[in-house]
Amino acid sequence: MKRFASLLTVAGAVAVLAAGCGGSSRTRSSATSSATASGAVARGGTLITRASAAPPGSPDPQVTYSQQEWQFLIVTHDGLVGFKRASGQEGTRIVADLATEVPKPTDNGRAWAFRLRRGIRFSDGRVLTARDVKATFERIFKIRESPNSGTWYSVISGAGACVRKPASCDLSTGIAVSGDTVTFHLTQADPEFLQKLAMPFAFILPADTPAKKLDIPPPGTGPYRWSQFAPHTGMKVVRNPFFREWSADAQPAGLPDTIEQRFGLSVDAAVTQVKNGQADWVYSGDTIPSDRLSELAAKYSAQLHINPLSATWYFALNTRVPPFDNAKARQAINYATDRNALVKLYGGPQLARPTCQVLPPNFSGYRPYCPYTAGPGSGKWTAPDMAKARRLVRESDTRGARVKVTSDTTEVNKSIGLYFVGLLNKLGYKASAQFLSPDVQYPYSQNSKNKAQFSYSTWYADYPAASDFLQVLLSCGSFHPNSNASPNISEFCDKGIQADMDRAGTVGVRDAETADGMWAAVDRAVTDQAPWVAMFNPTGLDFVSHRVKNFQFSPQWYFLLAQASVA
Repeated sequence: MKRFASLLTVAGAVAVLAAGCGGSSRTRSSATSSATASGAVARGGTLITRASAAPPGSPDPQVTYSQQEWQFLIVTHDGLVGFKRASGQEGTRIVADLATEVPKPTDNGRAWAFRLRRGIRFSDGRVLTARDVKATFERIFKIRESPNSGTWYSVISGAGACVRKPASCDLSTGIAVSGDTVTFHLTQADPEFLQKLAMPFAFILPADTPAKKLDIPPPGTGPYRWSQFAPHTGMKVVRNPFFREWSADAQPAGLPDTIEQRFGLSVDAAVTQVKNGQADWVYSGDTIPSDRLSELAAKYSAQLHINPLSATWYFALNTRVPPFDNAKARQAINYATDRNALVKLYGGPQLARPTCQVLPPNFSGYRPYCPYTAGPGSGKWTAPDMAKARRLVRESDTRGARVKVTSDTTEVNKSIGLYFVGLLNKLGYKASAQFLSPDVQYPYSQNSKNKAQFSYSTWYADYPAASDFLQVLLSCGSFHPNSNASPNISEFCDKGIQADMDRAGTVGVRDAETADGMWAAVDRAVTDQAPWVAMFNPTGLDFVSHRVKNFQFSPQWYFLLAQASVA
């Protein structure tokens, strides 16, 4: 899932922002924990959030693909399992939710049996049953507008027929119901099956929910229920009177009585409302105007929260087209790249952090690694090594080659593209720029017939699985010749690394911890082959009112609205 969000397009306020927002997300998390333990947070009140516009599409959990609505749906609905509601890497851990425990698969990873907790009720008072679970997954196919039915959930036995004939979908062969136990039978082992079950598409709904896109979400089992979704006004959730907390890890009882998001104000006006205490949060998908950042950093630094996002910004080097079909040429560009300069172009060190590798921090399989830096050894990038870069260019015999740098026309991405044109020319290449509109640039770079040599891209995770980066973006199977839907822009395929990816996926079905170590090794191996110039991991900037206590940032769901105290 690509969530494009440039948090700062003008760097003028960066120095003040950096000075005013000192401290890392870990420091903020520690302070939050202390405040919670001392009783500084309270239950009650209304959390008012502001967004410039309603999210696109429908708030139906099996249709929406929007972080904006997901932040509400995770407190109104539940899956069989969920991501732990916590900050940092703990927030990527799968925990039992509607199921009593996270099961181990059987039948060589092709069968998963979940036993439901007893006595859980939907927000309309009805008791949740195993029948609701089966019907929910059949609705994913029947509704036709679910974006992942034919991909994420097609591994369920019988799903192929449901893709072909959605209206008559019957998953009886793939989902067996026996009392409180629901067993999924898969056509093949899927190491990401639990993560997919934790996403809103798989949140359990009443069995009689109509198989059509709904204007307000159907009843759920979380601590809140939807009371409003008006595309021109706002969305609102209030307490679910039938909710009783069964797991603080999976679905803690919320603190506010009501959570609202109001639409229609400009971002600048929303910032003013939060500053004045008339609202409590500016939706993080709305870019705060750069001319407001210096004011916020200077006067309201305690209300600004900066956290790493599960994303990597990079330029792909085409491994099948000269000059970057030569590994030494690719490595040379990595050694020469001044990642601090790129971070500055993006907005400064508070809004991005340099990286050399594919996987982002706070992510499954992440281990700090950077061979492309002066004085390697710490795992982190420190400075470019131009001498080594020039030596590799000479050894590759690619000096003088023509290189076209492809980026888009947005201010930040154009400036980053121009940076690389200058760098390539310094290294002896004959570089030029090609700037395309954002809606054209990505499919153009994907299509191998265009022979794009050096292309801008970003990737934001759907869920915290290493394969969501490495398999999707750099596997042999993710390169589709002459297609606009070929996410492996570098056209990279290493059969040895591919075999390691496949083994990590197989092990991950049974042993996630061991698999994480294997994915870390894959990340290192890919980084060594240099199909990318990984530039930086962006961070999220959240501005909250003085009323907000207990700010928690999940790497999966971002600001955990229900855990914020406003009373």
